[in-house]
Amino acid sequence: MALAQNRLIAPVWAKLRTKVGVRFTRFVLVAAAALATSEILLSICNGVFHMTATPAALISTFSGAAVSYVLSRWAWERKGKPDVLRETVPFWVISGMVWVILWLATKLGYHMASWLGLHGAKHVLLVDLVYLAANVVTFVLRFVIFHYVLFTDRTTAARAAATGPDVVPPATAPAPSPAEAPHAAGAAAEATGPATAGPATASPARAAQKPDAGKRDGAKRATPATSSTGPQAAVD
Repeated sequence: MALAQNRLIAPVWAKLRTKVGVRFTRFVLVAAAALATSEILLSICNGVFHMTATPAALISTFSGAAVSYVLSRWAWERKGKPDVLRETVPFWVISGMVWVILWLATKLGYHMASWLGLHGAKHVLLVDLVYLAANVVTFVLRFVIFHYVLFTDRTTAARAAATGPDVVPPATAPAPSPAEAPHAAGAAAEATGPATAGPATASPARAAQKPDAGKRDGAKRATPATSSTGPQAAVD
């Protein structure tokens, strides 16, 4: 039993440790905080101030969206001043579309409570449950848009677009064929310039100096022999 549980938990835990998994886990916390804010304000607008569906949904949804925006930047590790055109404006456009869905859900909850003749805490509870169900649907939609569109890693995308699929890394460049090898060697010699040609041109001079050195060594070896024969010739 324990082995079966480990086999089921291990893949889930491995996915949660990936980059997408970490951000999804953080977004769950963001969505929970935003939902709590919206639910509390919806209950207050409905049960305390007895507002209709439209202003109640407007206040609760956009209050939760403000919390979601601040915490979503933390979830996707955005620091510094936000990009208004790429982050702020698209976020509130998405929040406006989400508000339409939640507004319709709130109206549905009001109508359902009215049809069932609910009042007081029961009326508030039913509206909150319908609003919660709509938030569960929009949660998945918001995460997909935030992760793959709004807060996507633009540095990695720009780097991939700049390199492209046809670029061959230097380490994987194909070697020249045997027919092209002499031409490649000549091009490499021209590219290196005269700095590498120095040792090659100096080698004939060194070769020419070797016979002279041999002659000098032979002369040094012959000098003692001639000096030793001198007295013997004089005696004779």
